[in-house]
Amino acid sequence: MSLATKYNPSDIEDKWYKHWMEQKFFASKPDPKKEPYTVVIPPPNVTGVLHMGHMMNNTIQDVLIRRARMQGKEACWVPGMDHASIATEAKVVNMLKEKGINKNDITRDEFMEHAWEWKEKYGGIILQQLKKLGASCDWDRERFTMEEDMSAAVIEVFVDLYKKGYIYRGTRMVNWDPEGKTALADDEVNFKEVQGKMYHIRYKIEGSDDSLIIATTRPETIMADAAICINPNDERFTHLKGKKAIIPLINKAIPIIEDDYVDMEFGTGCLKVTPAHDINDHEIGLRHNLEVIDIIADNGKLNDKAQILVGEDRFVARKKIAKLLKEKEQLEKEEDYTNNVGHSERTDAVIEPKLSTQWFVKMEELVKPAYENVMNDNIKLIPPKFKNTYKHWMENVRDWCISRQLWWGQRIPAYFMPNGDFVVAQNNEEALALAKEKSGDNNLKAEDLKQDEDVLDTWFSSWLWPISVFDGFKDPDNEEFNYYYPTNDLVTGPDILFFWVARMIIAGYEFKGQLPFKNVYLTGIVRDDKGRKMSKQLGNSPDALGLIDKHGADGVRVGLLLSAAAGNDLLFEEKLCEQGWNFGNKIWNAYRLVEGLEVKEKDTPIEAMKARDWFEARFQDALKEINDHFSKFRISDALMTTYKLIWDDFCAYYLELVKPPYGEAIDKETYEATIVFFEDILTILHPFMPFLTEEIWHQITDRGDQDCVIVNHWPIEKNYNTAILQDAKTAFELVSQIRNIRASKGISPKDSLKLYVKTKSEMIYQEYISVIDKLANIDELAFTTEKIDQAVSFFIGSDECFIPMEGTIDVEKEKEEIQKELDYTKGFLTSVKKKLENERFVSNAPDQVVEMEKKKQSDAEAKIKTLEESLKNLG
Repeated sequence: MSLATKYNPSDIEDKWYKHWMEQKFFASKPDPKKEPYTVVIPPPNVTGVLHMGHMMNNTIQDVLIRRARMQGKEACWVPGMDHASIATEAKVVNMLKEKGINKNDITRDEFMEHAWEWKEKYGGIILQQLKKLGASCDWDRERFTMEEDMSAAVIEVFVDLYKKGYIYRGTRMVNWDPEGKTALADDEVNFKEVQGKMYHIRYKIEGSDDSLIIATTRPETIMADAAICINPNDERFTHLKGKKAIIPLINKAIPIIEDDYVDMEFGTGCLKVTPAHDINDHEIGLRHNLEVIDIIADNGKLNDKAQILVGEDRFVARKKIAKLLKEKEQLEKEEDYTNNVGHSERTDAVIEPKLSTQWFVKMEELVKPAYENVMNDNIKLIPPKFKNTYKHWMENVRDWCISRQLWWGQRIPAYFMPNGDFVVAQNNEEALALAKEKSGDNNLKAEDLKQDEDVLDTWFSSWLWPISVFDGFKDPDNEEFNYYYPTNDLVTGPDILFFWVARMIIAGYEFKGQLPFKNVYLTGIVRDDKGRKMSKQLGNSPDALGLIDKHGADGVRVGLLLSAAAGNDLLFEEKLCEQGWNFGNKIWNAYRLVEGLEVKEKDTPIEAMKARDWFEARFQDALKEINDHFSKFRISDALMTTYKLIWDDFCAYYLELVKPPYGEAIDKETYEATIVFFEDILTILHPFMPFLTEEIWHQITDRGDQDCVIVNHWPIEKNYNTAILQDAKTAFELVSQIRNIRASKGISPKDSLKLYVKTKSEMIYQEYISVIDKLANIDELAFTTEKIDQAVSFFIGSDECFIPMEGTIDVEKEKEEIQKELDYTKGFLTSVKKKLENERFVSNAPDQVVEMEKKKQSDAEAKIKTLEESLKNLG
């Protein structure tokens, strides 16, 4: 069986994924003889489809899990999905609308039937798409956050925290999503810069001709004003103390109060206090016992309490209020204003601060173990720069609003009695018993209790994910939980460091007394070439599956990983995937070359012997470097080292050295060594390019169904000859310089050249002359103590080398070209020196910038010296 002449990923990818699945290579079960290596997938939304962020995140996870599997660990990668309350409910509501059904016209049970039907039909598409990427998850372990056992764990945790006093119900100012019609936690709000207006409104002073100006971005809330507030130290408004102001349009008198909160420098120095529609105003209202008037309904429209413009959307009302104020000559002015406005993380609707009765988790005590164990590196954040972000959030944590006004999700296990009191229980039966005990009414019946209509925040289920996927609540002593937990590495985005990561750590210590994972690898954000985050809204995110179809899964994986350093944003360009495909094609053609060689029993050429000894050492050197990169989670660097080993060292040097002259056979010993080397590089490349490596692995020799590179042993580091690497590096650098000269002078590789070397150590060149000759076509090597006239010169370390050019090039033209380059470099050096002589630049510029300029100076000086020597040598 031989390889096709052209590398076509689509011919091999489905074939090998199916084979791996059939052979159960992804499956895992506890094995006391093996070290477990566990990764849980950040569960994508059940509504999700594969995008570039998923591609990068899951490629990194797959690289880690494949390598661990090859290291002989019991590798377990658990897949699953999050039920995504807000996003999924919105999808189902829209689906029902298309069928002419309004959610408010059906019962909760009927809605849930439709929701589960939608989930079974459309949910989980993304997990199937991950298979196209090569994700080697244990698909038999797939979990869903709303399956029966996992929902039971959520309820158990709620009851447990309530009994411990961590969960409470109260009326507080919350972030309200008028589109989703639900409360949100603080970290589910994204703040965006929005261009708006600052409206300067004139409020008359009751019983006088005086007035004052209030600056606000939200004139639609003036009907809910409860007071005007001034700073007690502001002498401008001393005369207003104890008086009342009149709300424009509705002519209602409100008190003028004093509070240190007011910033005398902001706006006009006066603040309208609207306790129902601003968190800071609410705090002022509590201090001064102000009336709370909520004029905005759950859907974002003005309600009856507004008195005017009832039923208008809040943003429509804003414009109409401004117009009415202008007509009444009570709008002093309006000016452009840039404001940070909160938006719902799920629906992108502008958040409305709203007083609402919700369920909360007290966080101050709960976070302490999670805070300490990240700060002391028991749990490592990679890169560690995120520790500061984590620290800031933990030190400023607020109580977590966990109730959502939805139907899709785990329903809050609180049961209300006819008297308005409630009990918290894991089920109806337990609730009834508790209600009877609490009320003293033994005649209560189950139908007398009404369960809370709200569901729990999606993150309240996913914070249990590493525990619940192994049934750590259902059966805490089960074999799987004890074997796989705590997990090893978590790979996720920094945007959910608080949503999910911090809360999983909190849950791990609260419910299991230990960390949930040892390392958190935080990927960067995938951005386009303009630096914008890729998103559907911007239309700058390529079709992920389309990229796989075009460049192959391996090509896309390599393209993403080459520039995906931990924590650093990835500026994605499709040409990276093309580069990944080209790399695969290079390897494909390299094996075609090896496969096509005729093999005979004969003596090994000296250059082939040198090549074998060198590449054996080079492979071990690269393996040591790759393992070090993996230990530090430098996945991109590990790939780059592998890439260079294969492209530069194996293909450009090793294969060229062992390849016999055209029409001749390769010796058997070298051929067999080459096959071993090929298998070694396929092994270390497999985590990055699983499909290509498996295909070539099976082309090398006939193998059984279980004899696959996916389960081949990761190479073991061995001692190697470091001296041979340094000597060979000198030889290859010499070859590279000669090839560059050929390219720049238009000299054919077929034309042999003479080489003169001025050196104190002739041995390296003599030892490697066969290598240099084969790769650079040198027909004569000589050593000299003098300069060689009419020659191009260059340095290898401190050794000066000369390639005579007499008769090969137009000497006068060459001198002219060198002179041009010399003049340009001297001009460049002058500009750099001027910059470094400028004291202001040296004093104010960052150290690294100054160092860069100094390096430019030294490089230019070295280049000028070389060019002058070349000019001198040409006569």
